[in-house]
Amino acid sequence: MINLFIGKDNAPRSRKSYRVVCYLGSWANYRRDDGKFKIEDIDPELCTHLIYGFAKLNHNNRIAAYDSYLDLKENWGLGAYERFNGLKKKNPQLKTLIAIGGWNEGSTKYSQMARSASSRRTFINSSVEFLQKYGFDGLDLDWEYPALRGGVPEDKGNFVQLLKELKDAFSSRGLLLTAAVSAGKNTIDKAYDVPSVSRYLDFINLMAYDFHGGWDPVTGHNSPMYARPNENDEQKTLNVDYAVRYWLNKGCPADKLILGMPLYGRSFTLKDAKNSGFEAPASKGNAGEYTGEKGFLGYHEICKKLKQEKDWKVTMDKHVQAPYAVKDRQWIGYDDIKSITRKVEYLIKMNLGGAMVWSIETDDFRGRCHGYANPLLRAINTALGGASSPQPELNINPSNKIPRFTSTTALPTTKTNRPKTTVNNKPPEVTTNAVDLPCSKNGYFRHPDNCKQFYICQSQNADYQVYQFSCGPGTVFSEKLSTCTFPHSAPGCS
Repeated sequence: MINLFIGKDNAPRSRKSYRVVCYLGSWANYRRDDGKFKIEDIDPELCTHLIYGFAKLNHNNRIAAYDSYLDLKENWGLGAYERFNGLKKKNPQLKTLIAIGGWNEGSTKYSQMARSASSRRTFINSSVEFLQKYGFDGLDLDWEYPALRGGVPEDKGNFVQLLKELKDAFSSRGLLLTAAVSAGKNTIDKAYDVPSVSRYLDFINLMAYDFHGGWDPVTGHNSPMYARPNENDEQKTLNVDYAVRYWLNKGCPADKLILGMPLYGRSFTLKDAKNSGFEAPASKGNAGEYTGEKGFLGYHEICKKLKQEKDWKVTMDKHVQAPYAVKDRQWIGYDDIKSITRKVEYLIKMNLGGAMVWSIETDDFRGRCHGYANPLLRAINTALGGASSPQPELNINPSNKIPRFTSTTALPTTKTNRPKTTVNNKPPEVTTNAVDLPCSKNGYFRHPDNCKQFYICQSQNADYQVYQFSCGPGTVFSEKLSTCTFPHSAPGCS
């Protein structure tokens, strides 16, 4: 835990411990050049809890490694689990967890698993065995989301029952139980019995980002702090402050709520370069050179652009309290050192339990922009009163400095009517009973006509139930690895 003294006039009156929860997107191991991120690139002193993303739920309701080649040592694998948990040797206070689920895993499998006592028991027993076998200190349940995306209304209660039974099994073994949860009002109402969920979780990671993105037809910031005055009632729910207060008002204890912060931004391509404010008509922006996903840029990619390319105009809106950058028709809403610090100051004011980041491999982990590594994560530590603090900025050619902000409260010149928006409304994978796909055994299989799609065969009576999915942008399915990966790692799909 990070300890902070709180009191007026810098007088220490009380001491509070904060969590700094750091997610790892393990697939960054496959990125190229400066984007490649290995376990050894993690600084374990900057986090109190490290969460490995992701494990998956098998057709037999058991937890399993998502990418066995990367995750495990068996069969000449890279052994990322062992290396990840080995970071506790460098920081004995560090706790490690593994997250199961995530956006691409969907909801259907989890909904089916949670419906019966026997399938929950199978999952729980396998989870205990899995955590103990690989040396994790706990499980982060990232079911996105109960009662949605192929789920059923009963998921809301079944999720609570699953958490209760997991907690009962974990407590006696000293294992942690956490969850990543939505920041969208509509999702919260349908998915979570907040008081009950809060009772069984050690802490709750609020995904306070993806409020806006390339799935919207107009520009909007990824993680705005507050609503802007001209937004309609629904739009005014899509910000950090509303999400935090909503969870608290629904019954979540403040000290269990961990404020999620993005170490990435969302990009748009403007329809008209002359209309470049908020709610300007737009589509998904260009992909980052390392992350390779349209509409998404890691902070390491954003700060590099701002440092090396001319003519980027950076604006900070006083309500959003985070910058957006515009050049020609490219529009990027992101967080930087100043806005991340403001978010930390906010969580302190709200008496929350700490900060969470998604995800450490998109910080400037090589220190290319500011002269020291992990500037956003270090800003969190600094603002929370931790031992870590940024190093002095190196001498950089003034022409390559990241542009200063211009403050504005101006509204866009053209107002468009926004459609209904829900948080994390990324393009979902297809989930269907695809009866035309071949099944001869249970398992995961690449679609015969499309490398970007895969399906699961699950035996049911004398036949097979088939669920079809799509890989995330820029990835394809590898039958060898049983996961979505980059094309060069999947023979026949490059």
